[in-house]
Amino acid sequence: MYSEKFLKFIEMWDKDFGISRTIDEKVCVDRDGNPIPWYTYPAIEYLSQFDYTSKKIFEFGCGNSSLFWANRAQKVISIEDNPKWFEKWQKEFKHPSLNILWRDEGEIYEKAILENKECYDVIVIDGKRRAQCAQTAVQRLDQGGIIVLDDSDRVNTSLEYQNAISILRQFGLIQIDFYGFCPMNNYTKTTSLFLSRDFNFQSKFDVQPINGLGNLWSMSRKERKEKYKAQK
Repeated sequence: MYSEKFLKFIEMWDKDFGISRTIDEKVCVDRDGNPIPWYTYPAIEYLSQFDYTSKKIFEFGCGNSSLFWANRAQKVISIEDNPKWFEKWQKEFKHPSLNILWRDEGEIYEKAILENKECYDVIVIDGKRRAQCAQTAVQRLDQGGIIVLDDSDRVNTSLEYQNAISILRQFGLIQIDFYGFCPMNNYTKTTSLFLSRDFNFQSKFDVQPINGLGNLWSMSRKERKEKYKAQK
């Protein structure tokens, strides 16, 4: 019923992205079981290129993304508003770089980032009250940093997202939208990055972009020829 090439495409999604596991088990992990954010795969691959060893991360919204960042960054502060989830993450997420804080859903939530004068290289807005979080996030974004706004495609139907995006753009940040599939879902969405105009993160690799998952050019010339030959 399906062509061999199409079946190879399905095999790539299952083998390289581990998509069936994330959907069936409802867990955000890569093909090797490592935690990844609930962002779109293109956004995850783009962000994964950079060296965060000296970076400080602040998250509005806790989850596997917290471990993803903690495994890469010098320091991660993640805010959770749900007491049950906070208790769960506190027990399960043991990492020396990660500090999970509970803050109520009201104004105290978005003001958590203002509790000290520290600035952050990456600020993730992926929880409650996203417009209000955007308003405080821009006050604590360090020079050359990034703000991540997940589920940004909701701007089409949500005034909250319209306001959040408007705030970030008015601050002078450059919006880059990453459309595509994401872990745990069988439909697409959008993760938007808002880059400072002096964005200066260093790549972990000699070249950029690197070859993404399932990319043909990660193969040698001989391997590419054999792959094409097998598909004919």
